[in-house]
Amino acid sequence: MDSSHSRHSRFTVLLAAGLSVLCAAAVALAAPGAAAAEPGDDAKRASRAVDRAEAILEHATVTARNAARRLAAATAALPEAQKKVATSRGVVAAASVQAASARRKADTARASYNAVASRFEQAQKRVVLARDRVDEIAAASYMGGNFATINLLVGARGPQDAMDRLGLVDQVMQKQQESVGELLGARRAARTEQDRAGLAKRVAEDAEREAADKLAAAKQAQVAAQQARSAVIKLAQSRRSALAVARSQRAAVLAKYEAAKAEEARIQGALRDWDDKNGGGGDYTGGNLLMPVHGWKSSNFGTRYDPYYRVWQLHAGTDFAAGGGTPIHAAAGGRVVQAGWSGGYGNYTCINHGKRDGRSFSTCYGHQSKILVNPGEYVRRGEVIGRVGTTGASTGFHLHFETRFGGVPKNPLDYLPGCLC
Repeated sequence: MDSSHSRHSRFTVLLAAGLSVLCAAAVALAAPGAAAAEPGDDAKRASRAVDRAEAILEHATVTARNAARRLAAATAALPEAQKKVATSRGVVAAASVQAASARRKADTARASYNAVASRFEQAQKRVVLARDRVDEIAAASYMGGNFATINLLVGARGPQDAMDRLGLVDQVMQKQQESVGELLGARRAARTEQDRAGLAKRVAEDAEREAADKLAAAKQAQVAAQQARSAVIKLAQSRRSALAVARSQRAAVLAKYEAAKAEEARIQGALRDWDDKNGGGGDYTGGNLLMPVHGWKSSNFGTRYDPYYRVWQLHAGTDFAAGGGTPIHAAAGGRVVQAGWSGGYGNYTCINHGKRDGRSFSTCYGHQSKILVNPGEYVRRGEVIGRVGTTGASTGFHLHFETRFGGVPKNPLDYLPGCLC
């Protein structure tokens, strides 16, 4: 269990951190490139932050705890949200550039197709003209053009005249052959231009589809950027609201902190009184303590400074999370000194194990759902003395385990198995 001093301290650290992060959020909203967050799973980070807030705030008011959980979750989620804003803005810029480039490419491809299509149209006209001339030649031949040529030669008045007339016929035949050759060439040119026009059309259509896709992607990126920015704004607003609530609880939290300090002093006094009356018991010879519960460590022993409330706070033991009702075992054999309600510790049991290193040695167990021993009773090492709960100033099922020398708490990890098993 955290003493009020410890819980309150860590709670305030979160509040102070919240102020600095709010400033960072404002800067990030103004400057897209300012957001810098380590990559990671946003939901897991937020969950871990809420878990830490749960452990820290055992001595805060319910309202302050709820505000701090909201503050912790928003604070943890904000860096990733800021990163998304910066990333989405970059995506928007890149998508816009790609869309503009694709549009220019489409325009160029369409202009190229129009030019090729125009050349194909001209080639088609040349084919039509050449075919018309060839059709005329064919029609003339069908109507007796060859007989006219023979009659022209027969009508010659001498050899020279015949030669002249034969040259004229040859010129006519050559002209006809050129017309046919021109038709064939015009057809080949038209087919070539037709193939080019088809290819240019496909290129233009592909380019226009690409431009449409890029434009759609740019619009989607813009929507994502707006959503990311809205998320950052909501997180910042949530944190400002949570911080305001937490500040309003200042007096109540400090009162609980003072009450926890008084409770710690009472416990130390009660253990010293028992030692004075009973001589501290015999020497402890049990070696390392037995793990008191099957669970996992959720909070360490230690003193912290709270810069917001400007107080020092000691978390007087180590917390082991476990399911509600899990058996709690005596870490060593000894005499029950205390078993009952003890303020923020809830249901609290202390067992004296004799003297260790010249000082009275005790273990204490907080937040129990049920106490199964009575003051004055002797318990054996490993005996079930209670059940895990969440009584007192606790935000979840766990055992708060302490080791005390002459009533003063020391780090339990120095006396438990290194494997915590």
